[in-house]
Amino acid sequence: MFGIMETNLPDLQYPIGKPTLPDGPLTPAERTVYINQLAALPAQLTAAARKAGGVRLENSYRPGGWSGRQVLHHVADVHQNFDMRFRLALTEDNPTIRPFDMNAWAELPDVAASPVTVSLMLLEAVHSRWVTLLWHLTDEQWQRTFYHPSYQRTYTLDQALAQYSWHGRHHLAHIELLSREG
Repeated sequence: MFGIMETNLPDLQYPIGKPTLPDGPLTPAERTVYINQLAALPAQLTAAARKAGGVRLENSYRPGGWSGRQVLHHVADVHQNFDMRFRLALTEDNPTIRPFDMNAWAELPDVAASPVTVSLMLLEAVHSRWVTLLWHLTDEQWQRTFYHPSYQRTYTLDQALAQYSWHGRHHLAHIELLSREG
């Protein structure tokens, strides 16, 4: 009985599913979809946070998960890093990026003390610059790479674009789950 009930529950950790990365170069049309998703993310997260409201943002979107507040600050933190990874890959030959402990960052005192609007404004600014950069990359630049030591793999910027677009939509879905609560 438990297995049947479990299969009917939505996947709260991965509400949009897990990411899939392209094996080869993306087409310009595929890149356009991902870049547009990144461009839209700050406004979508802001709208979802407003709909959820301050009290629900203090709740977790799933048992054992981060609060909505932590998710919103996390997205701003991580997307700053994502922008930096692109810039490093564009200016260095296959740089090794520096991973960080996202769970430890989510527990830092500024996450509890800062209004989520601070991170939403930061995300808007980061995405404005980042998306402008992305629109101007050549096909050759999209094939530049960086190495991620935690995953022990090299990513092309095309693959990173798909991954990072997914990341934003993944956490947007978490905030949307909070806005549907009670």
